[in-house]
Amino acid sequence: MRILSAILAPVMLAVTVASALAEPPKPDVKKLVTADVIKDLHGLASNEIVEISVKAQNDRWADMDQGKIDALDNQWKAEREAADKPLIAATLSSPLSVYLTRVQARSLGLYAEIFVMDKNGLNVGQSSITSDFWQGDEDKFQKTYAVSDEATFVDEPEWDEDTKTWRDQVSFTLLDSARRKIGAVTVELNLTELERRSAKAS
Repeated sequence: MRILSAILAPVMLAVTVASALAEPPKPDVKKLVTADVIKDLHGLASNEIVEISVKAQNDRWADMDQGKIDALDNQWKAEREAADKPLIAATLSSPLSVYLTRVQARSLGLYAEIFVMDKNGLNVGQSSITSDFWQGDEDKFQKTYAVSDEATFVDEPEWDEDTKTWRDQVSFTLLDSARRKIGAVTVELNLTELERRSAKAS
């Protein structure tokens, strides 16, 4: 009997651990990403440094054609694997990126990633290194800036195996102080953390 227990104990432990780490049910995005949550996201984008940075990049790259956009995007992707990262370093060290990194840190796990795009869909600032530099061909830009001044796009949630959390990207058109569209913003929410906070508050 003791031998059987000794054999079964590790098996039961493995099953328990596996259950704890298994992918939980997909959260109800409509219940979690409320109007108040989206209002908070707009609030973090209303800081003056956001508008100043995006307008400056829009002015600097006002006449950029698709060939130049693709060249920057390819440079970014190559730098992700290279030792020398001038474009990535310049972007991550900008005042806007510093601000977004602080916002993410202050969220205490609620915001997994934040990045701001210009009128071309190119990154202006970000809280961490994105996979690419140009977002203009993706829904986060195509369903916000390319649609209307007030557009908001909530993507489908995805399970993050590394952190064992559900994530979801919320994107919206970025307006300046005169209510003119100048770019777009994407905030990746930790839905698992948002669900925990919502349950605690109810």
